[in-house]
Amino acid sequence: MIRIGTVGTNWITQQLVEAVALSQQFTLAGIYSRHAETATAFATKNHAQASYTDYEDMLAQANLDVVYIASPNSLHFDQAMAAIAKDISVIVEKPAFSNQREMIAFKAALAEHPAVRFFEAARHVHTPNFKAIETALSGLPTVQGASFTYMKYSSRYDKVLAGERPNIFTREFSAGALQDVGVYPIYVAVALFGQPSHVELFPTLVETGADGKGVAILRYGDFDVTVSFGKTSNAYGLSEIYGLKETITIDSAGELTHVAQRAADGQATDLSQGDLANPMLPEVMDFARVLQAPADPQNVRDYQRWLQWSLTVNQVLYSLRVSANLSFPADAH
Repeated sequence: MIRIGTVGTNWITQQLVEAVALSQQFTLAGIYSRHAETATAFATKNHAQASYTDYEDMLAQANLDVVYIASPNSLHFDQAMAAIAKDISVIVEKPAFSNQREMIAFKAALAEHPAVRFFEAARHVHTPNFKAIETALSGLPTVQGASFTYMKYSSRYDKVLAGERPNIFTREFSAGALQDVGVYPIYVAVALFGQPSHVELFPTLVETGADGKGVAILRYGDFDVTVSFGKTSNAYGLSEIYGLKETITIDSAGELTHVAQRAADGQATDLSQGDLANPMLPEVMDFARVLQAPADPQNVRDYQRWLQWSLTVNQVLYSLRVSANLSFPADAH
């Protein structure tokens, strides 16, 4: 069994822990939170072996194979570096790092620890529905572009409107709509089409100075991908990939729960692969097989592909922010 520890006790960590239990590939060896009561309650609820209020103690004492990091974005880099320094693999919630400087430094550290594996927890691109999109895309004779949308109203925006500064709406924590929800459709674009030749971001800032929503343009030579994202409103329209007469439709570029292909006459063929017991289960199973058999040729190919996605998404997110003069304090460190 793979011994895993977690950083963070929010809803996404709970979902990960439940996926880990469903996989039957992991032992929940440690829970870290800054607050003892929170750590103990989360560990008790999920039958973890131990809880910690000191991250370094967990790394030193829990005998971990891998740690899942779901702290605020600005903390990911230091926590991931501390883990790989002890030859502990890392699963880092997206976006993995604040900027290219951090990603480049982390990649260099990975090279010094060849037994360590790094996974960015982009759950949607590990799902059967994403694979269905890839297969349908490969059958299109021509691609003329795409429009991806992911907008979900955040309850934390109510706090912004009340004059508060929640972490996910502050640049100090390398947060904002692009990092929090825009990363989902950006990941889909990169995984399907590769690295764009040019990107540009048009953000709408909220009272905290962070972006609350925005539009990104990714240019791919002879076609563009338009990405609309936000945390200050909800969107219910389809995301689409345009062929000639055919169109691939997706209910949400963040969730990928329903996929179809429409022919020239508008008739739809459902490509969806069914509901998942937990939306994080496919990525958990993917990560487990790589950790258990890192030298397997297929696992090597898959791992290198996922790593390249992470590197490219990091570059695209950073380039988008540069295009809009949207900087984080982490960029200056």
